[in-house]
Amino acid sequence: MPNQLFRIKPIDPNAAQSSDLKRVLGKWGLTFLGIGAIIGAGIFVMTGKAAGDHAGPALAISFIIAGIGCGFSGLCYAEFAAMLPISGSAYAYAYATLGEIIAWIIGWALVLEYLFAASTVAVSWSGYLTSFLGEHGIYLPQIIAKAPIIWDDKLGFVATGSIINLPAVAIIALLTSLLVIGISESAKMNNIIVFIKTSVIILFILFGFIYLLGNGFDNWKPFIPENTGEFGKFGWSGILAGAGTVFFAYIGFDAVSTAAQEARNPQKDMPFGILVSLAISTVLYIGVSLVLTGVVKYEEMSTQALQKLAVHQEPIALAVQRMVDYMGSSMAWLGFFVNLGALAGLTTVILVMLMGQPRIFYSMAKDGLLPPIFSKVHPRYQTPHINTMITGGIAILLAGIFPIGILGDLVVLGTLLAFTIVSIGVIILRKKNPEAYRPFKVPFVPVVPALGAAICVLLMLSKEPIAWVIFLGWMAIGLTIYFAYGNKNSRLKDS
Repeated sequence: MPNQLFRIKPIDPNAAQSSDLKRVLGKWGLTFLGIGAIIGAGIFVMTGKAAGDHAGPALAISFIIAGIGCGFSGLCYAEFAAMLPISGSAYAYAYATLGEIIAWIIGWALVLEYLFAASTVAVSWSGYLTSFLGEHGIYLPQIIAKAPIIWDDKLGFVATGSIINLPAVAIIALLTSLLVIGISESAKMNNIIVFIKTSVIILFILFGFIYLLGNGFDNWKPFIPENTGEFGKFGWSGILAGAGTVFFAYIGFDAVSTAAQEARNPQKDMPFGILVSLAISTVLYIGVSLVLTGVVKYEEMSTQALQKLAVHQEPIALAVQRMVDYMGSSMAWLGFFVNLGALAGLTTVILVMLMGQPRIFYSMAKDGLLPPIFSKVHPRYQTPHINTMITGGIAILLAGIFPIGILGDLVVLGTLLAFTIVSIGVIILRKKNPEAYRPFKVPFVPVVPALGAAICVLLMLSKEPIAWVIFLGWMAIGLTIYFAYGNKNSRLKDS
């Protein structure tokens, strides 16, 4: 029985040529998928919180540290994606190195990253849309624009009086339909929206530096505020705490690896897409953090300071308002476009998350660990249409009912577990199969993957105990399914 649990799937050198899915994505299409997944509204929200509560202007250093840390995992993904250009992402990589049971655990954990993340981000998208429309005199009734239940730390689940979060349901239904029609159409839409949101971010950075050149850089002094005596409250410990906070802004680049079997030249283009999307996102994050802390004093962005405002404003809104006041009312359009950029950012995150999950189910079904229906491909569109509709349906249910905060830590734990296994897998496979063809190699093995795994484990241990309890319960459900079906029907059963 132990041998069956840890049976390893042989590496198929012809995996790049054999696929039922339509190969339409080039290296820049994959890069845009990565940017679409990484850059969401977090760039507009998370930067202010991390600067105000932890790092001050030195948040730019926090983003560099987080980018390097995530880059370690990104390099490991790039090596595996070039070696194993198939749709299973970390699931497939674990199957080739650590064995079937570990692969199943990773595949089940990735459901948290992709499916639950799509639902969570859709709820945030709904909130942004409601606020955006309200600013222009269009008010959606709360009964159809808010989660029916919320979580209270003392009372547990509490009814809000709403029926359904209709905007969240609508955006998932729309994007699911697009994904069923085709990856090419979905990628084109993603490219357009990524262009919009990156243009908005570049405009924010450009006009921000114009503002700073006219008003000075006093808000950057001191660039590293003195520590308050409490760990994580400014100083170098604050920079590290800020890095831990913004690390999660990078989550999503691994979604590129789920599209391997739809890439034209996966062995070359997958590493390019993963690493270049990470690099571009890091540069944009650093630019936004520098402008934001230069325009708005970091003390004004702390959670405590924002709570004292009569009308809650995100730090990015404060920065835009000051730019507009300085440059004149003719610049009022900037606020509109920043909000548009936030909506665009969230839209592409939902799209790429909904794209990733069906392809992991597809790969697991091809291996016999899920029923054959999950490996069906549409005869015309050449997409995993049944998986896509199942994923969209569950995401609609979660987004329509649950509030945004409940599943956040679970998404993070599932993602970091995948990152950890991929990093460890590189070290193991280098020792077990050093002669394997590697079109892309992680440098300085085992140091780089070991650092990647260590950072992910430390971040996992920082999560609240209740999140671990729910996470372990989720894993128990997954293992039950594996032993009831997957272990008995695995294609490697007789190997």
